[in-house]
Amino acid sequence: MKIPQKPIKLFLFTAFLLTTVFCFGNHSKLQKDTLKTSIISFKIKLKSKEKVRITPASLKFNKHLAYSFTLDDGYRSAYLTSFSLLNGGKISGPLISEWKNDQGGDGTNSKGLFYSDGLGNKIPFKLGLAINGGAIDDFSAYRGHLSWAEVKEMYNAGWDILNHGFHHATKHGTNFLTEVRENTTSIQQNLGFTMSQFVVPGGESDPGYHLEYEKDALANGSFSVASYVGAGLVINVKYKINLDKMVYSRVFVESSKDTIGFKTMDRYLATFDSVAKLPDPIWYNAYTHGVGNGNLWSLSMRFPDFKYYMTTIADKYGSKGDDSIWMAPWQEVYEYIWLRDRIKITYDQKDKEATVTIELPQIPEIFRSRAISLRIDTPSKFEIESDSTNFSISSDGKTKHKLINLQLN
Repeated sequence: MKIPQKPIKLFLFTAFLLTTVFCFGNHSKLQKDTLKTSIISFKIKLKSKEKVRITPASLKFNKHLAYSFTLDDGYRSAYLTSFSLLNGGKISGPLISEWKNDQGGDGTNSKGLFYSDGLGNKIPFKLGLAINGGAIDDFSAYRGHLSWAEVKEMYNAGWDILNHGFHHATKHGTNFLTEVRENTTSIQQNLGFTMSQFVVPGGESDPGYHLEYEKDALANGSFSVASYVGAGLVINVKYKINLDKMVYSRVFVESSKDTIGFKTMDRYLATFDSVAKLPDPIWYNAYTHGVGNGNLWSLSMRFPDFKYYMTTIADKYGSKGDDSIWMAPWQEVYEYIWLRDRIKITYDQKDKEATVTIELPQIPEIFRSRAISLRIDTPSKFEIESDSTNFSISSDGKTKHKLINLQLN
């Protein structure tokens, strides 16, 4: 889906201010899920008696910037180049697809691009894939789209799969409801899970068609929809977010006709830097189409540009840099914020021991990510004591004593 917008600093700052206001909306959707709650608890053994303070981190791992980048349309270059670049592995060499376009890369070996969990453990950058089940192919070696096996491998590595309609249909006469439902069924049958987020496909269409897609997607199981206008491009996550039937917009990142140097990517990166410098924790959302050597349909990023763009971000904001980024797909960030805004934390401290109790809402079954990070304010080193099998827990209690990460089972 192409949105004719350029990364303009003033526009992004305005969007940041607007979405700060947007954050204070009503939480009506999924309120019923909070009716059936459960309790988890653990103890903090402190080295001193100073009082502690515990709050949910605005973003997972207490990061400052969540960056959600999506590859639309399920082109094979997603697997041939970007997956290996980010996750680590052999990047494909040049490969001419059925469309006479090079969907391959530079043939090098990548060590991967990483951020950390705040505790020294590296996590590879992950993207989202907005795919059309009707286009997935398992046959030709020169196919233009992904295979089911390739999609499954990326999904198993933590990449999220977003509903993009079964046929990517947009023209007059499209049955939008059928597009939404058939794609949901296709992914259920071939990959064994239910998608929870929708991305409106772009193309030749009647005016206002995206509104029909938004309505039908939200009415048929999607928690949010990426469309032409909506929340974003920058969302302030310092406060509670209104996720109820959320419609959001994304910045479009594409290569220019100029193939000399990286001037176009540097402009996108300058905007990224301005977003990263905003004072509050934020959520930034972007997308492109193909990421092979050729600029597919002139709506994509050539692989050299994609590699330069992602590597620059990783070197500055990933584990090699200031480690302020959480590079995760839209669904993963959405699910973290949903849970963050619904948990209730209490703690009782007696001398050098604090008992922490967390009341959890009933989490929707189709949620994939079930994690929460806690900020702990204490000058004291500490250790965690827990014998629960309902969650795993880790912390930096012996070093910086500022962060606790929980993964719910």
